[in-house]
Order: sequence, then structure tokens, then C-alpha cells
Amino acid sequence: QVVLVESGGRLVQAGGSLRLSCAASGPTFDTYAMGWFRQAPGKEREFVAAITWTEGDTWYDDSVKGRFTISRDNTKNMVYLQMHSLEPEDTAVYYCAAHSGRNYYKWVRKPIYRYWGQGTWITVSS
Repeated sequence: QVVLVESGGRLVQAGGSLRLSCAASGPTFDTYAMGWFRQAPGKEREFVAAITWTEGDTWYDDSVKGRFTISRDNTKNMVYLQMHSLEPEDTAVYYCAAHSGRNYYKWVRKPIYRYWGQGTWITVSS
């Protein structure tokens, strides 16, 4: 059983920075990809970024490319999302997700991950 716990969400002003953390517990994550998704009120859950646990390959949605960076610390079983130049449009609940599989490029951007955290709120004020 994989358990994911996000932290770091808060109110921040536009243009500011924030780092989200995701603590992962469970079996070995060697075959896993870890993703960050977000869901704004009244909108569908959308992909933000993903990283493979072993190789460290990354993917980003175009809306956050150049502003957000996903990383992981394998020794601590932690995944991070460093966010800069935050915009009001980034306001949402941010979820950490984990999924094991192959051919990551085929599915990392889709919300089909097996394991999800409870989410953490980010509000960006203008």
C-alpha cells in the first residue's frame, strides 16, 4: 500500500514562489512515476508535472514549463514541486500521485495514477 501526503500549500501573492512536498511511503518505488496534478474549483483535474523515480525523467504541462520544477529525493522518499512566478490561474488543490508501470511517456500526463494524496490548497492572490 502506497501512502502519499502533500504539504506546503498556502496563500501566496502573484509572482511569488512556493515549494510543495510529497512524502511517499510503501514498497520500493523503482518502477514508479510520481506526478503532480491540480484541480481548480469547477474544473477537471489536470496534469502539472511528473518524474520517474529511478531515471529522473520529467514531463511538464506547457502552462507551467519554465516556472515549475519537479524533483525527488530517493533517500527520503520525497517528491517536490518548486513553483516560481505564480499566477492567480495556478490557484487549485494540488495532488501528488504515484503509479507503477512501463512506457511512462504513454500515461504520465493522464490522471490514471493508482495512488493519490489528499491534496494541498494553493491560493494565488492578484
